[in-house]
Amino acid sequence: MLTTSISDFRKDIKRYLDQVTGNFETLIINRGKDNGVVIMSLSEYNSLCATQHELSSKENIKRLDAAIEKLRSGDVLSKSLMEE
Repeated sequence: MLTTSISDFRKDIKRYLDQVTGNFETLIINRGKDNGVVIMSLSEYNSLCATQHELSSKENIKRLDAAIEKLRSGDVLSKSLMEE
């Protein structure tokens, strides 16, 4: 995670945006006490939105937790997608 002030961001906006998009960094621009802005890449934002959607219902959370537990316990089934 990167942090900067609004003045430093203005001075070098291209470099900061290149770091955010090229390195999957999150940039926090401080704008005073307990005030700021977060900048992240579009792909990172889309990923967060998809995760939020998956966790938006209790039923989805239960299914995801059950799937994770199966993976951890080794209770998995492997299949080939194409048969030769």
